[in-house]
Amino acid sequence: MAAAVAIAPAMQSAPHRPLGLTILEAVQAARVAADTNANLGIVLLTAPLAAVSDGEPLDDAAVARVLGRLDRDDAAAVYRAIAVGRPGGMGTADSWDVHGPPPDDILAAMQAAAGRDQIARLWSHGFAPLFAGAVADLGRSLAAGAALCDAVVEAHLRQLARERDSLIARKHGPAAAAAVSAAAAAVLATPAANRPEAIAAFDRSLRDPKRLNPGTTADIVAAALYILLRSGRLRPFLEFDTPPCPAPSPHP
Repeated sequence: MAAAVAIAPAMQSAPHRPLGLTILEAVQAARVAADTNANLGIVLLTAPLAAVSDGEPLDDAAVARVLGRLDRDDAAAVYRAIAVGRPGGMGTADSWDVHGPPPDDILAAMQAAAGRDQIARLWSHGFAPLFAGAVADLGRSLAAGAALCDAVVEAHLRQLARERDSLIARKHGPAAAAAVSAAAAAVLATPAANRPEAIAAFDRSLRDPKRLNPGTTADIVAAALYILLRSGRLRPFLEFDTPPCPAPSPHP
């Protein structure tokens, strides 16, 4: 939560300055606030959205225009941001490794990483899958009257079932990521009356016997929430409102 608050100033000024600088300053602020990689993925997905001016529709075409303005200074700033964030499980690459010198073209580097990272794939191929996927899932659930927490869980499960989580794949291998996606699909196929128990069992399976964190999927859902907030389809949660989610129960 501290990291989320810390990135707000950079995000608010995003339409008026280079995208790379927004990303770097946001990640630096988050690192100071949390002293861990709290939200690098969220920053990488949300900053291009935040850079769309208020006078434009927030859609994949507007994001494409933002990404089309990137230059070598943006590439250097993004690589510096990744170094500051120090994400886990990055490994190495034959070309444009994040531990090496930055490329002149950040989108070319994202293209090279697209096969192993969902965020890189969205940067290099456009944000259309985000709008058609998690944004649409959230919107449908909320329009049907679901509580916000239930809509978020549903969107997370649908995104996992649709696409293997690249953080799990990098840390534990493609077979583990495929198994988690299959398990998410099985939860979605569970009758409504048994769904809460299935969700709880799935949650436990991600924690024991080993921790399988679908963190990139969570970043995608966070970006979808931002889009709904920006477009007015979701009202911001204020501290004096009734909390939209029940207090979490402690895990064993």
